[in-house]
Amino acid sequence: MKQVLFSMLLLIVVHSHADAQAVSTGVQYPVKPVRVLVPFPPGGTPDFQFRLLAEKLAPRFGQQFVVDNRAGASGNIAMEIAARAPADGYTLIIGTVGNYAVNPHLFKLPFDVLKDLAPIINIATTPAVLVVHPSIPAANVKELIALAQRKPGELNYGSSGVGGLGHMCAVLFSTMTGTKMTHVPYKGAAAAQTDLIGGQIQVLFNSAVPTMPHVKTGRLRALATTGAARLHIMPDLPTVAEAGVPGYENTTWSLISAPAHTPGPVIERLNKAINDALQMPDVKERFAAAGSAVTGGTPEVAREILKSELTKFGKLIKEAGIVAAAGGS
Repeated sequence: MKQVLFSMLLLIVVHSHADAQAVSTGVQYPVKPVRVLVPFPPGGTPDFQFRLLAEKLAPRFGQQFVVDNRAGASGNIAMEIAARAPADGYTLIIGTVGNYAVNPHLFKLPFDVLKDLAPIINIATTPAVLVVHPSIPAANVKELIALAQRKPGELNYGSSGVGGLGHMCAVLFSTMTGTKMTHVPYKGAAAAQTDLIGGQIQVLFNSAVPTMPHVKTGRLRALATTGAARLHIMPDLPTVAEAGVPGYENTTWSLISAPAHTPGPVIERLNKAINDALQMPDVKERFAAAGSAVTGGTPEVAREILKSELTKFGKLIKEAGIVAAAGGS
């Protein structure tokens, strides 16, 4: 009898160990809801993108993917939470080029994006649109360059804040064209666009979707898009490179990561599921309608993109002498 009890106990222990090992290697992942941090308020591009993906992932995994918006400190609060979370696959983060590749050069951060986070997948790229107030005597990019060269420092450009996409687009533009414009940072792109429409500033690099209605009504004039290809929703608008600045390209991207040391099988399973979701026609269409292009790919490709962009923006920020506002925004 004792031998039978011992054998049963041993069997239970072995099975319990096997079950624990299966969970740790991702075989049974996920067994509870997954929290996905977004370093911005609801309604922004990364927020929209992951909420759409969550609709596709939940049925596949049998668990909810719950978005947790943690705005503040230029996104660094959410990034630190993710970097310090348990490496079990139940905390993820979706951030942009600003969170991953710009902020490390502007702030003294208590984490390292390459060492403390494990890229899962780069899901999309989103270019900006270069727009000017219609009173500006520049009907195209070449005329804007000529105007800025004739009047160095007199043209004011807005941005969503220091280190944001609009700011980096303008800095790269000025660097590549030998022009000088004056930066006016705002607390958000919406405020910058309002002042552009009002004529308080003259130039803005902004997302396509909030810009398009004002371009159609003539309240703003669109000159180009900052991506490598034309926008699906604005096909007649040339890229900055096509319009006279060869080699110019600057977009934001949306990268999903987990804490470093998250089990490889968990990373792989998430990567495959998200890649599959990105190929769904309705996902592609809704991303395109929001001005984004689906990318996808492997975790290794995502890491290489991150490393390349860290180098690119580190050099650009140093050369331009950009300094973050105290405390971030």
